[in-house]
Amino acid sequence: MLKYIYALVALPLFLWGCGGAGESSTVPQAQPAAASDVDIGDHVVHFSAQSTDHLPPEVARAYGIVRSKNRAMLNVSVLNEGTHSAVNADITVRTVNLAGQLKNVTMRKIQEEDAIYYIGETGIANRETLIFNISITPEGATEASDVSFTREFYTN
Repeated sequence: MLKYIYALVALPLFLWGCGGAGESSTVPQAQPAAASDVDIGDHVVHFSAQSTDHLPPEVARAYGIVRSKNRAMLNVSVLNEGTHSAVNADITVRTVNLAGQLKNVTMRKIQEEDAIYYIGETGIANRETLIFNISITPEGATEASDVSFTREFYTN
């Protein structure tokens, strides 16, 4: 099961470059791959967002995730930069679309062997762009670090 979770981090980069069918007959140009990790001092934060219908059914079942082209999943993990080991963290997310509408994303922790992931889900519409503002406080850190990224979703 762990190999599937690791694939969840890499899959969005592949999917990002593939784009998706839009509402019109033209296919959007592929966007350059955006960074999917950021250094926050002694830690590295890995993050991704994807439509949940891209998850293998057995992974979705195992983690209680609803597979749907109209649902997005945010996946965040925090690693110690020196040891590359997973670290517990306090993760809070504020997500809005381009119209400024707040999208509820409540994160939950998944721990499997040495891996720790934080995932959250929210509803999405076709061609909806979400701005993910993530606040991360790794265990033992005294201050939160903020990470933001934008992702457009195609559901048709």
